[in-house]
Amino acid sequence: MATDYYAVLGVRRDASQDEIKKAFRRLARELHPDVNPDPKTQERFKEINAAYEVLSDPQKKQVYDLGGDPLSQAGGAGAGGFGAGGFGNFSDIMDAFFGTASQRGPRSRTRRGQDAMIRLEIELDEAAFGTTKDIQVDTAVVCATCSGEGAAPGTSAQTCDMCRGRGEVSQVTRSFLGQVMTSRPCPQCQGFGTVVPTPCPECAGDGRVRSRRTLTVKIPAGVDNGTRIQLAGEGEVGPGGGPAGDLYVEIHELPHSTFQRRGDDLHCTVTIPMTAASLGTKVPLETLDGLEEVDIRPGTQSGQSIPLHGRGVTHLRGGGRGDLIVHVEVTTPTKLDAEQERVLRELALLRGEERPTGQFQPGQQGLFSRLKDAFNGR
Repeated sequence: MATDYYAVLGVRRDASQDEIKKAFRRLARELHPDVNPDPKTQERFKEINAAYEVLSDPQKKQVYDLGGDPLSQAGGAGAGGFGAGGFGNFSDIMDAFFGTASQRGPRSRTRRGQDAMIRLEIELDEAAFGTTKDIQVDTAVVCATCSGEGAAPGTSAQTCDMCRGRGEVSQVTRSFLGQVMTSRPCPQCQGFGTVVPTPCPECAGDGRVRSRRTLTVKIPAGVDNGTRIQLAGEGEVGPGGGPAGDLYVEIHELPHSTFQRRGDDLHCTVTIPMTAASLGTKVPLETLDGLEEVDIRPGTQSGQSIPLHGRGVTHLRGGGRGDLIVHVEVTTPTKLDAEQERVLRELALLRGEERPTGQFQPGQQGLFSRLKDAFNGR
C-alpha cells in the first residue's frame, strides 16, 4: 500500500504549499536525528523528508496525486537523506532551525535618496496672504561626469571575479546537521556583483555630488509655525544616481512688532488716555490691509476688546479670514500741573468722590455739570 504523504505531514490533500512547508518545518525540528536520536524517530524523520520532497515539488506532487510513484525515477531520494533531493530546497531545513533564509542575488547600486528639510523664515503678512520664495538648497545631485554610473568616462563596471556576479560567496562549515553551506555578501564587491575598476574622479564612484541650487517654492496663505510644504523629488539623489527623496520646507513665522497671532486671529493693544476713553475717539491703526480707524466708544473701559472682523489671517483650509482683536488699555496720568489737578478734584467733587476744597470760578459750574452728566452716563 502506497504511503499517504499528506497523512505523514498531517495536512489535508488540498493544503497549500505554505501549509505543507510549515508542517514540514515543525516536524523537522521535533524529529531530526541530532535532536531526537531514537531509532524509531529517525525512521519517522526519513518519512517526513520523503513526503516533503514529493509534496513540495509541483511535478512530483502531480504524479503522486495521479497514483504514480514520483520517487521511483532515477535520482529520487527514496528513503530520504541529505543529498540534492533529500530536503528539496535546502533553505527550508535551514529555515526550520534558524529562521528565514537571506535573500539571494546581487544588491543594486541604485537606491532612493533620503528626504531633506530646510527651515524658511517669513513675515506675518506673507503667512497671512501667501507668497512665493526663492530658496537655496544644498543636496546631492546626479554626477554630471558619469551620469550616476560611478565609473570614469570611457569605462564601466565589471563583473566581480570573486563571486562571478552573484553578489555573495559560499562557505562550507560543519554543524550538528553535518556539512552546511552558508552564504555571505562578497567581500570584494560588497554584494553588488560588480566592481568599478576606475571610479569617476568627480564623485569617487558614488554617482552623485553635492550642489547648491535655487528653487522657487509657493507658500500658501494661512501657513503657521511648523507647517511643512512638501516638494516631491527635490531631496537627496540616491547612491548610484538613484531617485531623489523629497524636500520639506518648514515654515517659521517671524514675530511682528504690533500683532500677536493666535490661530488665524490677530491681537494687538492700543493705549488711550482716560479722557479719550471717557469721551470717545477714533484711533488710527496700521493693519495688514492698510490704515484703518478703530472706533473707541465713550465710556470704554481698560481691558475691553474691539473686534475687526475679517482682518486676521486667511484660513489655510477653506475660505475666509480670522479677526483682528483690538485690546484697549486706558492710561491714568501720573503727573498733573496745578490747574489739571484742580479740575480733576472739582470733577471728583461733582461725582461725590471728594469733599469741596474751594469754590467754583465764574463760568465753571456749567462745565462741571456737563462733565458730571457724562461720567454718570446721562
